[in-house]
Amino acid sequence: MITGKNYIGNQLSAKGATTHKTVNPKLNKENPTAFFQATSEEVNDAVELADQAFKVYRNISGKQRADFLNAIADEILALDNELTDMYMSESGLPEGRAQGERGRTVGQLRAFADLILTENWRSNTIDEAIPTRQPFPKSDIRKTSIPLGPVVVFAASNFPLAFSTAGGDTASALASGCPVIVKSHAMHSGTGELVASAIIKAAEKTGMPNGVFSNITGSGRVVGTALVKHPKVKAVGFTGSIAGGRALYNLAAEREEPIPVFAEMGSINPVVVMPNVIKNKAEETAVTYASSITLGTGQFCTNPGLLLTIAGEKTDDFVKDLAEKTVAIAPQCMLHPNIKDGFVSNGEIVTSQPGVEIVGKVEGNIEPNFAESTIAAVSGSDFLANPKMHTEVFGPFSLVVKAKDQGELVEVIDSLEGQLTGTVLAEKEDFTNLPTIADALQSKVGRIIFNGVPTGVEVCESMTHGGPYPASSDSRFTAVGLGAIKRWIRPFSYQDWPVELLPEGLK
Repeated sequence: MITGKNYIGNQLSAKGATTHKTVNPKLNKENPTAFFQATSEEVNDAVELADQAFKVYRNISGKQRADFLNAIADEILALDNELTDMYMSESGLPEGRAQGERGRTVGQLRAFADLILTENWRSNTIDEAIPTRQPFPKSDIRKTSIPLGPVVVFAASNFPLAFSTAGGDTASALASGCPVIVKSHAMHSGTGELVASAIIKAAEKTGMPNGVFSNITGSGRVVGTALVKHPKVKAVGFTGSIAGGRALYNLAAEREEPIPVFAEMGSINPVVVMPNVIKNKAEETAVTYASSITLGTGQFCTNPGLLLTIAGEKTDDFVKDLAEKTVAIAPQCMLHPNIKDGFVSNGEIVTSQPGVEIVGKVEGNIEPNFAESTIAAVSGSDFLANPKMHTEVFGPFSLVVKAKDQGELVEVIDSLEGQLTGTVLAEKEDFTNLPTIADALQSKVGRIIFNGVPTGVEVCESMTHGGPYPASSDSRFTAVGLGAIKRWIRPFSYQDWPVELLPEGLK
């Protein structure tokens, strides 16, 4: 049952008078529940509880924390249709997407539970003493990794489950031994409250300290600012816009004690389409990429927003075919009106620039929050002369850049900001030209894909979901996969410490 209240630890709380409602984007109307914005007192209470919980939770065994994560997964599944119905009413996404994202959320929780059953994730090292070493004895030094402290997680707008209340940031932080305070996304407050209730139930069932998790709501920046500035918060996780992530990063840097902000932000994910692909597989590629561009209404951070090609008659035919196939896919609902507004305004920024041609766009009357899929094209020289064309259009939009030759294509890559992914579509005959392109992409992206699509991010040890700024605020870390746990820990060394008092992994 949805209450509209905040979870301050295991207690529901609604001390403020400010409320907001979520929106059903398909029906274009508000959902009935009013959600109470957390007061400064409630924010402080949540952080103080997390700080107290940390003193206990940091020393709880990996097996017990794993039991907690698995219990969260079980409780999320137990919500069954209540959760998927709420998800759909707040996102406009279909039931299949809701079930798939729930499965991914549960899978992430169980994957981190498995990870922490051993101490391997801590990267423990032991350098034993050499008392006879000359000219100075060597001390016994042993290094491990320890959790940072209370973590604030900002729930994402585009993944109401997998990047939100119990998503990858929360799962990895809880796995590391850090309590979590979630700033629920305002437009998914009902979904967030249901998932929060599952986490609280799991915490109580597995004996976790009160305050190991809290869920805070609020529709503006006041609550998020208060959380980031609180002196007992030690790290922040964020998935969203460049403007939002940078604002949080600046707040954290301006604190008396600066803290890390691990923000996954903007990306247009360049896709290099080599000449022999256009020669041999143009129609097949157009079908694949029309589907990728429109998948989930283009609301993925890995959406292929930029296609890089070599100009020519066959390229023109390919772009026209891609546009036709993209526009032929029925318009879909966007997550909420704010995202639709951003899609329209950013699309206009790109398509209004000199030299940009709209090759295909959904025309006619569509529902208010549905997206007009668009394919545009521009020459390499015009793209290089105008950074406004780098603007991320979050939705079913892609700009095709037609370079005059490979040299200009590499210049285009070099001109880009940091990205999450880069993709190369190539035939065997193109291989001699790939090293130069791969080198250029490696300086700009966190993951490179061969003959595939960037949409779809596997949760595994080898995944990197991050990249040079502004794709993420720290390119050394991933927001997806088991390596995500490394954001919430720091190295710690024991020197000449009594062996019987060392953590088990260092004995």
